[in-house]
Amino acid sequence: MSHIVSPEQLAANRANAANSTGPRTPEGKTRSSQNARKHGFTASSFAVIRLEDLNEVANLREDLIAFYHPVNSQELFAVERIALAQQAILRAARLEAGFFSLCLGESFDCNGQIRMPMNSQLTEEIEISQAQNRNFLLGDGFHRLIRQNNGFALLLRYQAQAERQYRRAIEDFDRLKALRSELPNKPTHEAQPEAQPKQTETTCAACETNPSSPESSAPEPDPPAPVSELKLNPGGEPGVLEVPEVEGRLPEGPGPEGAPNRPAT
Repeated sequence: MSHIVSPEQLAANRANAANSTGPRTPEGKTRSSQNARKHGFTASSFAVIRLEDLNEVANLREDLIAFYHPVNSQELFAVERIALAQQAILRAARLEAGFFSLCLGESFDCNGQIRMPMNSQLTEEIEISQAQNRNFLLGDGFHRLIRQNNGFALLLRYQAQAERQYRRAIEDFDRLKALRSELPNKPTHEAQPEAQPKQTETTCAACETNPSSPESSAPEPDPPAPVSELKLNPGGEPGVLEVPEVEGRLPEGPGPEGAPNRPAT
């Protein structure tokens, strides 16, 4: 049964990952460099059946990792390319040895007799060693083979390609190593800030241009004067008080029914 992570837990995990400093030791960096890899490196997939050791390229890879100390997946991939190029160089050397063995066998006929013995003028009054005689047979077989096909030219091209791939892999690793300061070893997922509710343009415009309601824009009337400033109407009517601050704004003329006219100031 799969476990569904809540959005809150996912946000917390991302926030924790953002505070991570990553591995600090070379061993930890080497292990973490393989975390984001999308492919596997199986040494047996690159070995020739019944000819090469299944762990040959794996041993080359381990030796190169200990030497170069890759810190991310791309540097590790470049190191693996170096290991495969080294294996190709060794394979070319074995191919060369097999080709010359074929040349040596080409110097004999079907009955095991030498096709072309060494000229007697070369061996006159001197003793020819067994090694020298075999070198002659190797040269004779080589000459016979290159007249039949271009196998040796293809061998040279294969050797040159293996060496070129080896140099390019090293150059690629050096290029990635120079970018370590620009491409630090950080988690793949960065912490994402939580989404904030967006305000509508109408609300924002109201907040900026009209912070108060339209009704409150009208001027407020002056507050009534304190009781100590109130005095009796000069007419002497009981219970009728005048307010000096407000009285100046009242219109002249008769007051309410039953009330005397107030003098103008």
